[in-house]
Amino acid sequence: QVQLVESGGGLVQAGGSLGLSCAASERTFSNYAVGWFRQAPGKEREFVAAISWSSSRTYYADSVKGRFTISRDNAKNTVYLQMNSLQPEDTAVYYCNAGTSTSTKYYSANYWGQGTQVTVSS
Repeated sequence: QVQLVESGGGLVQAGGSLGLSCAASERTFSNYAVGWFRQAPGKEREFVAAISWSSSRTYYADSVKGRFTISRDNAKNTVYLQMNSLQPEDTAVYYCNAGTSTSTKYYSANYWGQGTQVTVSS
């Protein structure tokens, strides 16, 4: 069982930046690929970004490419999501997920954090 805790959400103006963190207490976290997803009110949860266990591969949704950067520090059991040039449409609850990945795709597993709210004002 992997327990995940997100942090770093908040309120920011359009064009601003926020950094999110996803921390796990288990050392086995480093064996997992990790993804970020988001869910806006009235919408389905959608994929945002993911990173392989070794950081050798990253995956991004088209809507965030060039603006968001995912990274990880396995020594700290933490994955980060740096979000720049934020827009109101980025407003959502952001969740991290522990899963697996191939050379081309991230696959979520049933390990989710509780989420952190990101609100971007216009």
